[in-house]
Formats: sequence, C-alpha cells, structure tokens
Amino acid sequence: MNRGEWILISRRAQVSKSTRPRLCPIERVNQICRCSFFLFDSFSFAEAAAMFHNSSQRKYWIFKSEDEVAHMRRKANQKFRNKIQESGKSAVSDSMFLERHEEDVLFRHYERRLLDFCNAFKPAMPKSVVGTALMYFRRFYLNNSVMEHHPRTIMLTCAYLSCKVDEFNVSSTQFGGNLLHETPAGQERVLEQILEYELLLIQQLNFHLVVHNPYRPMEGLLIDLKTRYPTLENPESLRKSADDFLTQAAMTDAGLLFPPSQIALAAILNSALRASLSMESYLTECLGLKEDKDSISKMYDSMRRMKTLLKKYELPKADEVNIYKPRLERIHAQFASSSNKRKRGYEDDSHVAKEPRLVEEEWTDEDLM
Repeated sequence: MNRGEWILISRRAQVSKSTRPRLCPIERVNQICRCSFFLFDSFSFAEAAAMFHNSSQRKYWIFKSEDEVAHMRRKANQKFRNKIQESGKSAVSDSMFLERHEEDVLFRHYERRLLDFCNAFKPAMPKSVVGTALMYFRRFYLNNSVMEHHPRTIMLTCAYLSCKVDEFNVSSTQFGGNLLHETPAGQERVLEQILEYELLLIQQLNFHLVVHNPYRPMEGLLIDLKTRYPTLENPESLRKSADDFLTQAAMTDAGLLFPPSQIALAAILNSALRASLSMESYLTECLGLKEDKDSISKMYDSMRRMKTLLKKYELPKADEVNIYKPRLERIHAQFASSSNKRKRGYEDDSHVAKEPRLVEEEWTDEDLM
C-alpha cells in the first residue's frame, strides 16, 4: 500500500464538509450513561451524536475497565520481549528490557513533550487537532512497546497525521519549521522519518483515523446552559476550569474508557462544583433525568472515576526519565536494525522501494523544541 492509497482510505473515513456538525443549542441529553451520546432536535448535533454512536471509536476504542487497558499494555511489553528472545540473534537477559512501570514513565514523558510541541506550534493548533494527536499516541502504545517503536518519532508522526485528518492545513515545511533547534537540513531529515513511519501509525490505528473529542460536546453544553438554564447567570465562567479538566483528561486513559459526551459533562459539572454552583436542577429538569435515578447514579459514578484518573496522574520525575531514557536508547541501538521494515509498516520485500534515509539516532529530544 502506498501513501496515495492510504490518503484515499482516510478520506473515505471522513465526513464530507457539507454534513459536518455545527454548534447549535442542545434540546436534551438522553440516556447519558446508557446510550453514551447526545440526542438533539437540531439535525447538525444529532448527526454528531449519531456519528459517535456508530463510530469505530465507540466500537473498538472504548474499553470496559482500567484493568483491560493495563492488560493490553503488559501484553505489548511481553510481545516485544518474546520477539527479541525468539529471534536468537544474541543472548538477551530480562534485565535489559524495560519493565511496564518504566515504560509508563517514558510514555508520560513523551506524551507531555507531544502536548508541549502542539501547544507551541505555529500557527496555533486547534484543540481538536491536539486532542486527536494525543489520542493517536495513546492508542498506538496500547498494542506496541516503546522499546520497539521510539516515542520520539511516533509522537511527531501523531501530530503530523492529526493535522491531515482534522484538515488543519499546514505544509510539511511549516511543520518542520516548528522543530526549533534543528537546521533546515535537519528538519528535512526528520520529516523524511515521519513520512516513513506514517503508514505504520495508520496501520496500528487499524485505519480508525477519526477521533471524537469532548470539545464540541462541551461547547454544546455551554450553549444549552445559556439558552435553557437562566438559573446560572454566567455559564462562561465555567469554561476555564472545564477546559483545564479536558486538558488533564487527555493525559489520562479517560478517552479510552468514556465517551466524549460524558467527559464533557464531567468537565462542566466539575467546574460548577469548584465554583460552589449547584447543577442538580439542570440535570433533572433540562436534561430530563428527574425520573431516571439510575442514569444519574451512573453518571456520577463515571464522574468520580474520571476525577480519580486525574488525581492519580503525575508528571514523570526527571531523575526517573534520565535513568530510563539511556536504557531505551541502548535497546533501540541494539535491536532497531532487526525490524526496520516492520517498523515502517512494510509487510514484505515487494513494498520496499528504497532503504530508509534516516536512523533514529541522528536526532534527539532536544531537536523537538
């Protein structure tokens, strides 16, 4: 499969511009916890709800529990260990590999670097593009180990692909120009490597490129509060705290465990709680949940689980990163050459047009910002 073919596939996965949802007032939220999507009288938001309800995200990328997600990551770690040990090319001791908690430290380090890169990007990236890039990164490492595919390269590939999919029109030259500590020649080399990894990323995402972020549902809720909930004098006062909640949630597994509408509602309710504002009547009257105590109970349970995820999140300690990063580099230096074609998504020799022109070791983390 060449790049032209994947572009065609990704385009088929997109909704045409003429049918894309536009912001409009919400009429009500129906079965928030059971149905996991918003039901609107307006056709545009109804389409947005239906799009998620029938989406690959809901079907393949929303998991039942944190334990299931943790199991997938342990499995990816073990898969890489088995692959190297079964290759028989050299004697390898278990002590050389990264443990799962060590991988997690490096994952969180590079995830933060990805967020910083996106936030500093010129021209400014829309929130949806940033959210999509972060979700690509998180999905990719559900089934892959950082020991096999270096997160420094994958994070930039996620950012580059999200710009394409969300139609944030930046040229490759503009993208490379955001690698502020690289020379023009160095930026070109990094872009070559990103393009080499692009197909691998798409394949590992199972060609599920459309990500439903919680930003649009949150805007809808704010509009609904302004339109149908006069008890709250200034709904915009909730925005800053709610935005912060969504940013923090994007750095956790919330997007793998909850639909975007639930995350958005949790952000609004959490913001109101922090401001000592009661939203009980909004839930019961405006959202039609007065007689649905089961849904309210499930909704509050989901909110508590999300807040627990956010409280548990910690930035990786610098001393831990400095210990594990050299080990990661040694692993890639020793084993990268044995899986070059696999890393770039090629399944057999007939797909190999030329040798890769760039190896990972030619650029470092310092080139990112």
